[in-house]
Amino acid sequence: QQDGYDQLYRQFRWLVPERFNMAEVCSRRWALAADATKRVAIYADGAGAQALSHTYAELQHQANRLSNALVSLRVKPGDRVAIVMPQRFETAVAYMAVLQMGAVAMPLSILFGPEALQYRLQDSAAAVALCDSSAMMNLLEVRGACEPLRHIIGVGEGADAMADLDYAALLAQHTAEFSPEPTLAEDPAVLIYTSGTTGNPKGALIPHRALIGNLSGFVCSQNWFGFDPDGGQSTAVFWSPADWAWTGGLMDALLPTL
Repeated sequence: QQDGYDQLYRQFRWLVPERFNMAEVCSRRWALAADATKRVAIYADGAGAQALSHTYAELQHQANRLSNALVSLRVKPGDRVAIVMPQRFETAVAYMAVLQMGAVAMPLSILFGPEALQYRLQDSAAAVALCDSSAMMNLLEVRGACEPLRHIIGVGEGADAMADLDYAALLAQHTAEFSPEPTLAEDPAVLIYTSGTTGNPKGALIPHRALIGNLSGFVCSQNWFGFDPDGGQSTAVFWSPADWAWTGGLMDALLPTL
């Protein structure tokens, strides 16, 4: 209704706190809830695969272990960590781990060839890369030309033996307790590169507060249609084919749903 719109328009304000962290609002706060061991964060399913569900408790515990592991590898706030993986639970864990420690997550598509990977890794000075078998060979081909890249962490079968470090073994060495970095809303969170159609790809540095801007459109299109007037919990499941390595898949699908 026009009257309702006018009121909403006049009263609307962006509420951006001084301190804000994407991983805090996407995982940690839900993991602290009483039902964290039952509240599902991610469903994983596919042809020929066993259907699995991962809770917020599991997501946060794994993220804490990975954050501690990255700290042990001398990753500091502001350092770039490349995530070269498709949609899988460990990819979500990687984003939560990197973001909560104040480092910068750098999504890289598994469709990138060696040249595309090398340019972005060199330009960003990425310190660590997480990769599964889908892109490991291309990554290993260029790692010698990427001097700042100190460690490659192999995720899953096939990648664990080829990488410097095995993801599962690495996480097993570290505790599931981690104290997050108190990031400012203006601090960088994600470094994502343009496609490079008119020249070299350009890195766009996205701050933590950007997620707040994405949520308005997401809430309108998703939550309003699934609203339960009786106050019951929604049973809706969000699915998207958008790769989490792209802005559409990461900022418009994975992070808002979490």
